[in-house]
Amino acid sequence: MSLLADPATLAVLVAAVVLLGMAKGGLAGVGALATPLAALVLPPATAAALLLPVLIVQDVVSVWAFRRTWDGWIIGWMLPGAALGVAAGWFYADRVNEAQLMAALGAITLAFGLYRLWVERGGRVVAASTSPGWVGSLFGVATGVTSQIAHAGGPPFQMWVTPRRLPHLVFIGTSSILFAIVNWMKVPAYVALGAFPREVLVAAALLMPLAIGSTLLTVRWMRGMRPERFYILIYLLMVLLGAKLLWDGLSG
Repeated sequence: MSLLADPATLAVLVAAVVLLGMAKGGLAGVGALATPLAALVLPPATAAALLLPVLIVQDVVSVWAFRRTWDGWIIGWMLPGAALGVAAGWFYADRVNEAQLMAALGAITLAFGLYRLWVERGGRVVAASTSPGWVGSLFGVATGVTSQIAHAGGPPFQMWVTPRRLPHLVFIGTSSILFAIVNWMKVPAYVALGAFPREVLVAAALLMPLAIGSTLLTVRWMRGMRPERFYILIYLLMVLLGAKLLWDGLSG
C-alpha cells in the first residue's frame, strides 16, 4: 500500500515538502520543521528517509538557481565540521534523545533570533561579524549533527553566517551549495540502515513535482525581495522556528 494512500498522511507530507521547498528556495531554516511534521503521520526514521531524496532533488534546483552567488570561504570552513557532524550523528543515532536535541536547538535558535531583532531594531546598521573560520567549523559540526538526525541543519548555519551580513543572494547560494553536499554525505548512512524500501522511494518520487515547484516559486520570490528585508524575515522565522522546536522537544 502506498504511503500516500491516506488523505491525512498525504496532506501532512505535502506541507512538509512545501516547507522544504521554501527553505531550498531561500528561506533557510524553515525546513527544520519538515521532519517533525512528517513524523506526525509516519515513523520518524521513515519520515526522514522519505524526505532525503526530496531534499536532494530540491538541492539541484537551488544550486542551479544560485550557482553564481556563493561564498567559498564559508563553505570551506564549515564543510569539514559538517562532515564530522554527519558522521557523529550517524554513529550516535541510537544514543541521542532527539526530543532533547530539538529542544536545545529550538531554545538557542529562539534566543539568537530575538537577539538579532533587538540589535538591528529600527533599521540599525550593525557591523558585520568577522569571527574566524575555525568558529565556522564548530558551527559546521552542529549543522552536520542536526542535519543527519532530523534534516534540521539550517539554524546552526544561520547563527554563524547571518551576522556576516552577506548580500542576501550570496547567503542563499552559500546555503544551497553547502547543504547539497551535506545531503549527499548523509546517503551512505541511510543506505546502510536500509532506509529506502520501495514504498519510500515511490512516495518520494510522487512528491517530486511539488518539491521542484515549491522551490522554484520561492527562488523567484527571493530574487525579487529587497535585500534589507531579507535578514529581518530570516530572524523572524528563526524566532518562530525556535519556539516551535522548543515546544515540540519539551512536549515530546
